[in-house]
Amino acid sequence: MPTGKVRYDNLNSAVAQVLGFNRARVETERWTAFRSHFGIEVFYCRPGIEGAHEKGGVEGQIGYFRRNHFVPVPEVGSLAELNAMVDRWDEEDDARRIRSRPRTIGEYFTAEQPLLKPLPAEPFETGRLFALRVDRYGQISVRTNHYSVPVRLIGRRVRVMLHASELVIYDDGVEVARHERLMTKAGSRLVLDHYLEALVRKPGALPGSTALEQARSAGKFTPVHDAWWAAACKAHGDRDGTRALIEVLLLGRHMPHEHLVAGLAAALRAGAMTSDAVALEARKAAEADDATAPAVLPEGPEPDRFGQPKVTSLTERRLAHLPPDTRPLPSVAVYDQLLRRRRPGGRPRPEGEEP
Repeated sequence: MPTGKVRYDNLNSAVAQVLGFNRARVETERWTAFRSHFGIEVFYCRPGIEGAHEKGGVEGQIGYFRRNHFVPVPEVGSLAELNAMVDRWDEEDDARRIRSRPRTIGEYFTAEQPLLKPLPAEPFETGRLFALRVDRYGQISVRTNHYSVPVRLIGRRVRVMLHASELVIYDDGVEVARHERLMTKAGSRLVLDHYLEALVRKPGALPGSTALEQARSAGKFTPVHDAWWAAACKAHGDRDGTRALIEVLLLGRHMPHEHLVAGLAAALRAGAMTSDAVALEARKAAEADDATAPAVLPEGPEPDRFGQPKVTSLTERRLAHLPPDTRPLPSVAVYDQLLRRRRPGGRPRPEGEEP
């Protein structure tokens, strides 16, 4: 962390209100907690043209970065992918020189790094915490968007941690759901697995559900699912066939997705339209994957003087790892008193009788 003041250009996430034309500011609550945690001493620039000279070449370098990396606008699948690209571009800029300066950006930072303050030992939680109640649809509302939670939590209050790119839901300190954060308004992100217990009782609600549509779009509900579902409905009827599909989806909580899809495909080829058959075929697929996985073999024995591997018996290997046995050898002398001398005819001789 910098040891001196850090200049800020009145960013909205930090400044709630600019007071007059001086440097006094009304700061946001989260920003006050953030800079207090890291010990940042702020210096707010004057707004408008009067404060343009106070920021040095910062805005110029931001413009350089934008023109060279964000024109044209990069196409990414998620915010995490974009952040990874920005990190890579930032590392590549370490080898760049600003105008005619004698050193690169990375060399200047290497010289400056020993002068920085160490970071605090405890991390700062940047997410925002909410306490929300789950509605009757098994959803919570965060910033006009709706996110699903398991239906068993309907009516309960849950704690929600909202981050920049994801949202995590806790019940009694245990994580029950995690969603990618929606950047739109009035949107919804529903997970089909959260509704399976309710759909078992009401299978007719599955075909037109939003959760099923989103599962198809995400690739979690594949054409193999649809084909097996259609065959199951043809064999058992719409209600029982849909219920069998939901039972198959419940299996996904205990086995990998790819094995479950392989089990569905194998059961469809065999004409087995039950969840038990799918579970059996999925386990076969898992066992086949385990069998084809490369096994890690132990190191072989050292070769003998002829270059051939030495053969060591399993008993010798086991005995070599046992501690030495210091106990005395067993004796059966105490059992001699149980023996009686017998007559020639085989009848035991009475005690005291002379031979």
